[in-house]
Amino acid sequence: MKWLVHLFALLLLGATAHAQIQVELKFKRLQYIAHEPVIASIQITNLAGRDVDLRDDSGQHWFGFEVTAGEGRLLAPLKSDAAEPPLHVEAGQTITRKINLTPVFPVHDFGVYRVRANVYFADLNKYFYSQTKVFQVTDARAIWQKTVGVPDGMPGAGEVRTYSLLSNRFPDHTSLYVRVENKDGGVVYTTYSLGHIIALDEPQAEIDSANQLHVLHCAAPRSWAYSHIGLNGELLAHSTFMETKTRPRLRHAADGAIAVSGGKLDVPAPPSTRSPAPKLSSRPAGPPADD
Repeated sequence: MKWLVHLFALLLLGATAHAQIQVELKFKRLQYIAHEPVIASIQITNLAGRDVDLRDDSGQHWFGFEVTAGEGRLLAPLKSDAAEPPLHVEAGQTITRKINLTPVFPVHDFGVYRVRANVYFADLNKYFYSQTKVFQVTDARAIWQKTVGVPDGMPGAGEVRTYSLLSNRFPDHTSLYVRVENKDGGVVYTTYSLGHIIALDEPQAEIDSANQLHVLHCAAPRSWAYSHIGLNGELLAHSTFMETKTRPRLRHAADGAIAVSGGKLDVPAPPSTRSPAPKLSSRPAGPPADD
């Protein structure tokens, strides 16, 4: 009789398994340009009524994606051994993970991609899936480009880098992008947004004595965004200048450096005079946000 009780308990566990782990997948927008970060936001909710530990087991990764190209072709990950560390989820808790799909899957070709996230629960030997989400990869309009050499004494010395500024129109705004690549080697180091741009004002771009890129563009009425970009696409500096009696401009200094002349640097108010904001210590540094 006791074995019947255990069998009933197992059957009940299996019948309720569908509601134990809830997986939700979101993308910030529908359209991306080739090689820019495609950030997938995944929410994992524990509805098991008890704490659970999500972990790899018997060669099965506890977390993953299924990505298909527009013609329905399943894409293999670029790194087959990529794995997430184990995750402890308390009962009723929702945990959010953000993962950049661009270095994980070959999603840089133009077209439509469909993505589904999955979570493997080893205790039940069962997968739980999110709904399928869609995004599109297009290319932006090139508005400026320059190729430079990597100076002696720097990593990659003797190679070349091509800086490109691109603009892409979204339904409610236009964004300015920077791309850094080695066309000879077929390597794209980075592509990311420098923020909104007012289409009527062409961005200013200058190369300094170290062959690094400086960009100044009008991001809003009377507001100009300045960006300093390294040879491998690093965002070395980013600031905002307000137009006053003079409009901000890039100028060459005598030592070959690039500086912003005119306007007024927009310095954020000290924390004591602003309303409290969430700490940023847990966030990685990155390029300017672009909705």
